[in-house]
Amino acid sequence: MSTPLFGANCDKEAESFQNERTEEVDRDTRTRALAWCRDFLSGSWKTLQEEDFQVSIVRGGLSNQLYLCSLPGHVKSVREEPRQVFLRVFGPTTQREDSVALESVTFTILAERSLGPKLYGIFPEGRLEQYMPSTPLRTEQLSDPIISAEIATSLAHFHNMDMPFNKDPEWLFGTIDKFMNQVMKVNFVHEASQKKYERLIKLDLPAELESLRELLAATPSPVVFCHNDLTAGNILELAAQEHNSSGRLMLIDFEFSSYNYRGFEFGNYFCEWMYDYTYDQWPFFKAAPENYPSKEQQASLPS
Repeated sequence: MSTPLFGANCDKEAESFQNERTEEVDRDTRTRALAWCRDFLSGSWKTLQEEDFQVSIVRGGLSNQLYLCSLPGHVKSVREEPRQVFLRVFGPTTQREDSVALESVTFTILAERSLGPKLYGIFPEGRLEQYMPSTPLRTEQLSDPIISAEIATSLAHFHNMDMPFNKDPEWLFGTIDKFMNQVMKVNFVHEASQKKYERLIKLDLPAELESLRELLAATPSPVVFCHNDLTAGNILELAAQEHNSSGRLMLIDFEFSSYNYRGFEFGNYFCEWMYDYTYDQWPFFKAAPENYPSKEQQASLPS
């Protein structure tokens, strides 16, 4: 998830795609990557020789590993095949068949509707995606009125979609309950950590969760298809040549997308104004509660 309640998401597109790393890719990954590109892409990819295949690590995390696969400059395009693609290899935390299947369906439908990157190939271990020159938003950009209005437009397209998933809003409390069960069973080896945990438990988290259920039940909020992870790193600002009918912004990372209360989407977005996940020291995020939007700021955003 996107806020510290659920732990900082280690699988964000938080690094600019313009800063791909060139560290060595291991032999097995290189071989598999070339095989997938040959199988699912057309034109020059079909006959590409191993010594000409270019692949570099973009980002690695617990959820996914992302690679940039490219045709070298001296290899000519035969048809209109892409010259660069992203290879996303699913990690151990996303290889549950149900979650992978749901995200893959979401990704495919959004691609067909030009609301997400194109999908070039999908297989049990991952997928091949369109490479789109872009830069993830920074936390401070979320509060920019112009950018907020564009995010609202992107969300409107997202929320208006009719998706082939369970329409009941089970995701929110299902996810919270899963993490709550883990929290209530934690034991720490170090005494200082255990004391901090005991202070946390004294807050009676189960009772607070029950109050949240009652509050939400009394709050009128329509159930729509939500992104559910609207961090700055999951909103790309496309390079000028990539702008489409949906504008210059594109939402990515649909791992948590499902039917949910629309109010959660807005609340999550406002919370993200406070958190910077590019902080390079423990706990690897930085909170600024004073940046939470005022009532006036919230009311000024398009609804």
